[in-house]
Amino acid sequence: MVLKRTTVMVDEEDLRAVKAIAEREGRPEAELIREAFHLVALRGRRWDDDWAIPEFDFGGPVSADDVGAAVRDGISDT
Repeated sequence: MVLKRTTVMVDEEDLRAVKAIAEREGRPEAELIREAFHLVALRGRRWDDDWAIPEFDFGGPVSADDVGAAVRDGISDT
């Protein structure tokens, strides 16, 4: 990964929070800021293609109770 230096103006309170988090987690402030920058970049991403989301035929309508029962069954199996 090639890194590019940039200057960003930030709110003082946010910067204090980042410094505190970095100290608490033992990570460099720059790493936290790069992570936040990356999350914003991903959030703004757009895809031109349709997503291949599979469709399931359950033979009829599925109610909220059906979903709840399936979740409870799945949890009780563990």
